[in-house]
Amino acid sequence: QVQLVESGGGLVQAGGSLRLSCAASGRSVSNSAMGWFRQAPGKEREFVACVNFSGRETYYADSVKGRFTISRDNAKSTVYLQMNSLRPEDTAIYYCAADTVAHAGVFLPNVIEDYDYWGQGTRVTVSS
Repeated sequence: QVQLVESGGGLVQAGGSLRLSCAASGRSVSNSAMGWFRQAPGKEREFVACVNFSGRETYYADSVKGRFTISRDNAKSTVYLQMNSLRPEDTAIYYCAADTVAHAGVFLPNVIEDYDYWGQGTRVTVSS
């Protein structure tokens, strides 16, 4: 079992920055791809970013490319999402997820079904 706990959400003005953290416990996720998703009110959960097990490979949704950066520290079992130039449309609950299934080669999961563990989420509100 893997437990994921997100933190770092809050209220920020448009143009500001936030850094989200996702701390993993239980079974090690050092060999797992990790991702961030978000869900705005009245909308479906959507992919934001993912990182492979080593941290060397990343993939982003077009809507956040160039503004958000995903990274990980396997020694701390923590994944981060640095969010810059925030916009009101970034307002959502942000979820961390782990894909603990082994894959051959570089695999950057970007759909909900790829992930088997999820955190409870942290709320981000961007005011205009």
